[in-house]
Amino acid sequence: MGFFPGVLKSFATEWYFLVSGQCDESWFFDSPLSAKGISQAESVAKFLRETDVQYAPPKEAHLLRLIKGDDPAGKCQLISSNLRRAISTCCIALQDRLDKRVKDDKILILEELQEASINPDALSISPPLAPLVTAFTDSERVKEIYATQTDTSQNIGNKPLKSNGLIRMEAFCKLLFDNTHITADSVMCTGHSYWFRAFFQTYLPKDFNHVCKKKKLVNGGVVGFSMWHKKTDKGEDKYMIDPNSLVVLYNGF
Repeated sequence: MGFFPGVLKSFATEWYFLVSGQCDESWFFDSPLSAKGISQAESVAKFLRETDVQYAPPKEAHLLRLIKGDDPAGKCQLISSNLRRAISTCCIALQDRLDKRVKDDKILILEELQEASINPDALSISPPLAPLVTAFTDSERVKEIYATQTDTSQNIGNKPLKSNGLIRMEAFCKLLFDNTHITADSVMCTGHSYWFRAFFQTYLPKDFNHVCKKKKLVNGGVVGFSMWHKKTDKGEDKYMIDPNSLVVLYNGF
């Protein structure tokens, strides 16, 4: 479908939601996961399901066990942006893990991971500290995960007007290390390509050259790395990605 037919379809879909009384649904605002996006998320699930970690290099094998929830020595907490397409991606890609219904294994929803853009599709329509709004493209299982296997206790809703990408990235890093709401040593974050590129540009060493600083993570891409935290003599918090830890697990940039 070309650009103009796509725009017409979007307006027609938005008009349908309006006249049918579905005031909590939108194609423009907080855009749902498209059919292509669903397929990409399913490909991640297939990769995780079919990859035999015993044949993977040690670093990759360790990360894959953590993501799948199969590492007995470590816990990996699931985290997602509060935008629907990110949450649905997490639900689909990690469904095998979520189907185990391990106690307290829920997706923590955070505004800090919300995409750094002023476009309508980067604005969340889910209310703060409340059940999430599902999309018409979501399957019944995904809707069930939204309702029973997500934690919205820290989701303040749509990003504030005075916020920006750097403020939210710094706030996210603080959450990673203050051990208040993120208690696991490892996290699996589902977010957005522009946000992740900005994150790599900000927290990787300035003299470290890598494609992640120039190109965005593809939809369905999975990358692993370690973060460092140091408090300066002035009491300032500084964060950095260990450049030697950066590894592409699936797809890439």
